[in-house]
Amino acid sequence: MFLRTVLILLMLAGVQVLRAQSYIGQRETINYSKKQYNAGTQNWKIKQDAQGRIYFANNEGVLVFDGANWQLYPLPNKTIVWSIEFGADKRLYAGGQDEIGYFSPGKNGLLVFTSLKELLPKADRKFSDVWDIVALGNDIFFRSRNKIFRYHDNQMTAYPSVSGWLYLGVYKNQLLAFEDRKGIMLYKDGNWQTFIEKSKLPAGFYITSTLPIGVDSTLITTARNGNYILTGRQLSYWPLNGLSIDNHQHFLSAIALGDGYLLGTYTNGAYLVDKKGHVSENISKKEGLQNSNIRCLFMDTNQNIWLGLDNGIDLVTYNNAVKHINPAIFKDGGGFSMTKYNNSLYFALSNGIYELPFQNIPDQSYNTGSFKLLADGLSWQVSVVNNNVLAGRDDGIFRVSNDKLVPIANNTGFWLFEPLLNTPGSSLIAAGNYEGVRVFDQNGGTFIDKGNISSFNESARFLGIDDRNTIWTSHPYRGIYKLGLNQSKARLYGRAEGLPSSLDNFIFKIRNRVVAATQKGIYEYNYNTDRFELSPEFSGIFGTKSLRYLKEDPNGNIWFVEGKSLGVVDFSAKEPEIIYFPELTGRVLSGFENVYPVDSQNIFVGSENGFYHLNYAKYRQNIRPLNVYIRKVKAIADNTDSLLFGGYFKNVNGDIVQNTASIPSLSYLWNSIHLEYSSPVFEAQSNVTYSYFLDGFDHSWSEWTKKTEKDYTNLAAGNYTFKVKARNHQNNESAVYSYSFTINPPWYQTIWAYILYLIIIVYLLYAFYKRQERRHIRDREKELQLQQEKNEELQREMAYQHQLELEISEKELVKLRNEKLESEIEFKNSELATTAMTLVQKKEFILKVQNELQRLQKLGKETIDTIEIKKILRLLSEEKKVNEEWEQFSAHFNKVHADFLTVIKERYPTINQQELKLCAYLIMNLSSKEIAQLLSISVRGVEISRYRLRKKLQIPTEVNLFEFLFEIQRDCLR
Repeated sequence: MFLRTVLILLMLAGVQVLRAQSYIGQRETINYSKKQYNAGTQNWKIKQDAQGRIYFANNEGVLVFDGANWQLYPLPNKTIVWSIEFGADKRLYAGGQDEIGYFSPGKNGLLVFTSLKELLPKADRKFSDVWDIVALGNDIFFRSRNKIFRYHDNQMTAYPSVSGWLYLGVYKNQLLAFEDRKGIMLYKDGNWQTFIEKSKLPAGFYITSTLPIGVDSTLITTARNGNYILTGRQLSYWPLNGLSIDNHQHFLSAIALGDGYLLGTYTNGAYLVDKKGHVSENISKKEGLQNSNIRCLFMDTNQNIWLGLDNGIDLVTYNNAVKHINPAIFKDGGGFSMTKYNNSLYFALSNGIYELPFQNIPDQSYNTGSFKLLADGLSWQVSVVNNNVLAGRDDGIFRVSNDKLVPIANNTGFWLFEPLLNTPGSSLIAAGNYEGVRVFDQNGGTFIDKGNISSFNESARFLGIDDRNTIWTSHPYRGIYKLGLNQSKARLYGRAEGLPSSLDNFIFKIRNRVVAATQKGIYEYNYNTDRFELSPEFSGIFGTKSLRYLKEDPNGNIWFVEGKSLGVVDFSAKEPEIIYFPELTGRVLSGFENVYPVDSQNIFVGSENGFYHLNYAKYRQNIRPLNVYIRKVKAIADNTDSLLFGGYFKNVNGDIVQNTASIPSLSYLWNSIHLEYSSPVFEAQSNVTYSYFLDGFDHSWSEWTKKTEKDYTNLAAGNYTFKVKARNHQNNESAVYSYSFTINPPWYQTIWAYILYLIIIVYLLYAFYKRQERRHIRDREKELQLQQEKNEELQREMAYQHQLELEISEKELVKLRNEKLESEIEFKNSELATTAMTLVQKKEFILKVQNELQRLQKLGKETIDTIEIKKILRLLSEEKKVNEEWEQFSAHFNKVHADFLTVIKERYPTINQQELKLCAYLIMNLSSKEIAQLLSISVRGVEISRYRLRKKLQIPTEVNLFEFLFEIQRDCLR
């Protein structure tokens, strides 16, 4: 029974130790999976170059990470890279399976592997995996299982082992190795000497890593014998205690921290150990690692811890000044308020009030105490008033006493409380609640309820009391209220009383002054004008920022919330400086913002889940210079690209300045450029912004942007220098990184082309001169010739004048003849017209006779014999004489009109006599009525005859019949 009790007590003690050793602050762990870095699963060694890039010895090659992009450089035989190391020559040496050599920049800036196997004797060129690489002075040592190789002055020397080299490292600036049979060896004067014999070492002793921990001491981790301190030739066991740690588990690596060490293990993650061997933390899969099998550890220049895992890569932001406080007991409750009183920290959350012992350590995020629930339920406020811890909750106001909540009033919910000043004989407290502002009179531990102030019954979640004991409260949707102990009515202030708006006004007390945080800056009340005015003091700092929260810390700095961003106005320098904390952007509990500054190392910020701890002093220390560099430059032409620069100049771990010899000269066809750049900020890469400037193209620096690439297209010929700089969220800018290149002009704009153009121009000028000379000679010859021709022309002109006079005389005679002929034609036409009119009159007469005889015929036989009359009618109707007259008319018409009717008859044989008549009458330009009388038909008959004539003559509808006939007549006259 006794043994069982002792065992139970020991178990409970162990559990208590386990609980006591966990920190309340949770570091951020960033996981990089195989899918993200796109390389092998396991990572064996980690290094960092002078620019900040991280290198990993990976299963598939050397993996490089610059903060934004991953790049893999495989070995020529595509084997696993077990080890990497930077040499004094600034090369990156790598060892794999049956391969040793180094990476250095090629012509295009990409890393190129150079093998050193050819420097070995043929008998030594076959070896196993190279597990360790050590750079010591100008020498590089490679360890395989059976041989250690020394590379010096471009020569290789092999040191075989008796039973196998199991480790290679450094001890007190000397090369240390572990040989399976001989024990610990030291390299001296080109030979290996026994340092500690195998017989003096524990059984199964197997070194996995060494870490200098002082001037004369080195920490040695082993695979199964625990950890040791090596001082001189004395090896002493260094036991670890705490967290029930197994000292005989497989330790693989160790790195030094500021106040201790971090030890990596094969199966249990990493242990944080102080210098006395006390384990304070176990970083494993439970704390956010991808797996607990740690192959290697590395601390970068920003004191972040990199872990090469059996499956993946993890980054622990060990030096991060921002940590999350959200233990399981909080149950993800929202953090509304907190305070410190005596030796305890009190936290008010949406699900209860919690207490945590305040430990005597600078940074309370390393507090290993346990949270204790004092009361569950919605709790808005916890603060110290008049030496009492008061809690405002949804169910009333309480005093915290002996880890219990003692009710003061529970008639409504309470938001917050503030003491009134200058109240002799009593300690009055104003408490903002759901239904106004209530006053309590404190007498020791007794609180007397004095009731609500005035007739004010609005919710008072914001409260401020000025030096006149005037109580100010605000309502986000109505305005600001002014209340007094002796006033019966509250006074409302809004836009009409000087505020920029009646909405979103928040009352706070800063530097013993009640101020209003508004949408347009900080306003203060002026008693003289009874109005709110823009604060002269704070407007020079905040301007017109839209603020939601203000809090003054013990050092006089002002913490504020703008939108969803947390910031602070730091007054430690000559001029106030505003610093933002983008790590907390969007994580502050919106609408219930709360910042509680204990001191510069302990700032607590309420969040949606628990609280955040901010070590402001460390945050300021972490503001270091940034590096930025260009990682890739490509030239583009016709949808194809060519790599110009892969991120490295002369050395892997050396200078990043481009020399003249490495400035590329591009053909004009490759006048589009793509550039990629990065800053090796791993813990806050999302907060880094970049600005760039292409000298020779841009007129000014670009706006700050998170983009890590830039394209320029169709650049003109010329010399260019691309400049880029980085800036983090603390407005800390890097130095400018430059890359220069030249785009050559097209062939027609080159010097040779201009020389050719000059030769052509000179030739053209000479040819022009010769041409002008020949032209001048020709002009002189032409002048003489023209003079001669002029004389000849004068003679010809005189002859021509004579001839012209003769021609004029002849033309006069021709004109007279033509006039005579025209007169004759007119006379003949006149005769034809007279004949035609005679025919018309004759025809009219005959018609009249015919009509008269027809009338006589109708009279009967009494006076005239009908038979005789018919004979007369027949005689008159005969056409013989008429035809004879027509023949006479046609013959006469042909004479006048150059055989017009004959030509018509020849061209159109099918035309009849009636239609010939119609043609003649049309040429004579007789009217349709006159033609009807001559042809003894009606006017309608004339139109029909014209239509039939057009068809026989095949005249198109758009051609006039008269013009057609007239054209034929003209042909006859020619």
